[in-house]
Amino acid sequence: MKTVPEPIEQPLPGEPRAERPSRIDPVVFGVAAAVALGFLVWGVFGTESLASAAKAALDWVIGHLGWAFVLVASGFVLFAVWLAVSRYGRIPLGRDDERPEFRTVSWIAMMFSAGMGIGLMFYGVNEPLSHFVKPPPGTVAAESDAALQTAMATTLFHWTVHPWAIYAVVGLAIAYGSFRRGRSQLISAAFAPLLGERRAGGPAGRAIDVLAIFATLFGSAASLGLGALQIGSGLTSAGWDVGNAVLVGIIAVLTVVFVASAVSGVAKGIQWLSNTNMVLAVVLAAFVFVVGPTVFVLNLVPAAIGDYFRDLADMAGRTAASGGDATEAWLSGWTIFYWAWWISWTPFVGMFIARISRGRTIRQFVTGVIGVPSAVSLIWFCVFGGTAIHLQRTGTDLAGQSSAESQLFGMLDQFPLAGVASVLVIVLVAIFFVSGADAASVVMGTLSQRGSITPSKGVVVFWGVLTGAVAAVMLLVGGSNALTGLQNLTIIAALPFAVVMVGLCVSLARDLRSDPMIRREERVAEVMEEVCFGPEETALLTVEQIVRTRPGA
Repeated sequence: MKTVPEPIEQPLPGEPRAERPSRIDPVVFGVAAAVALGFLVWGVFGTESLASAAKAALDWVIGHLGWAFVLVASGFVLFAVWLAVSRYGRIPLGRDDERPEFRTVSWIAMMFSAGMGIGLMFYGVNEPLSHFVKPPPGTVAAESDAALQTAMATTLFHWTVHPWAIYAVVGLAIAYGSFRRGRSQLISAAFAPLLGERRAGGPAGRAIDVLAIFATLFGSAASLGLGALQIGSGLTSAGWDVGNAVLVGIIAVLTVVFVASAVSGVAKGIQWLSNTNMVLAVVLAAFVFVVGPTVFVLNLVPAAIGDYFRDLADMAGRTAASGGDATEAWLSGWTIFYWAWWISWTPFVGMFIARISRGRTIRQFVTGVIGVPSAVSLIWFCVFGGTAIHLQRTGTDLAGQSSAESQLFGMLDQFPLAGVASVLVIVLVAIFFVSGADAASVVMGTLSQRGSITPSKGVVVFWGVLTGAVAAVMLLVGGSNALTGLQNLTIIAALPFAVVMVGLCVSLARDLRSDPMIRREERVAEVMEEVCFGPEETALLTVEQIVRTRPGA
């Protein structure tokens, strides 16, 4: 697999050269670091106080702005689809004559890598099973045939089109600005069409980059916390006594590993780990598919697709207004948490998919970014979630006997080679996080150093260590239900960046209207109108002659 490409070094004709200084931006780094360290100190010395404040803030956000998360998530889907089917879909993410950097097969393989992660390992069994035994309030009876349909539809709603449309919006803005316009890879640089070049590089732009750092920091910390919970659960199933001290130790070990990988500069080693993890994930899924209820899983795939599209409108419009307090509480633990989690990961994932998509058209980008990972998620949840639901229906009470983080291990215990499969799960979770969190640390370093694609090791180490520390605090804030602490703080941290993403859509749409390809097409259309309806002497001229005589031709 090739090394991930860097942005074009030369701007397009008529565009200013994008500067990429490597020195630290004292405002962005200073403000983000100070606030993050303040949160860390508060969490260590006032855990109960922070937990109380987080709960109060979450209650306010869900009660007053839960509708906003629901609305903007579907809005990003509509925006991405509109870009793909509109005239802007033919615009390349690069020069007009530039070919894609990667072959389609390689591009899809890397997209598959981005679509897999700790989330799929943690929720692959837990989410479908949870919705089956306890469906969303006011929907269907628990553990019924209708509950199976609702469980799969709801899971696909959370893991397919919506999250990847959220990623696509940010990735497209970064790719278009970097490869087509020659700008830096800062989130703030994508706001140049809306704010102007000067303001995008001024206080407003710096505020945007600070919010992007916060989103990435808390999103990465939440993933690290989930990984620690699941690894701890695997150790528990092996007979270990796992408490908060062990969980913090797991976080510390994972943090040391991913920080070391982030500063090592061994890109090939990280790519090798990622490719190995993909193979191991396929092996695990194939194992469960073969030893589990194979025919049931095969029947579930088309049924899940149909259930998803049947229930899509209801799921996309579900708010507290449709079910009161029970629905509000359910949304905060599922849909709104997911939308916040995806939003918090957009700076990292968006930059990744942008940097592997140079030379693709907007239509190809949107189709690939949304379609490929969605197909992966469909297969994954049908295999793991379908198998868990089948066991639950046939007398094995996975939902009642296992916690959220241990349900995957509980399911594997029902099959041969359970010990080997459990070790494989722990290895997968660890490598998935290492291969993702190191890149998140680099992204935070890039945002701290004015768009430098090679941030200094000291800055990368700082953000990596802080990510691990914040993850530990988030787990401690959750108390006996550590997962709740991760979810609550992720929602609160992602809210400001959701506003940034709305502005990003507006800025990208404005940028595309002035794209050189679009402007040429508009000039040709004007010329054709003059040829068809203009004076007789104009009509005698050829289109080419008229274009050459027009200003700016």
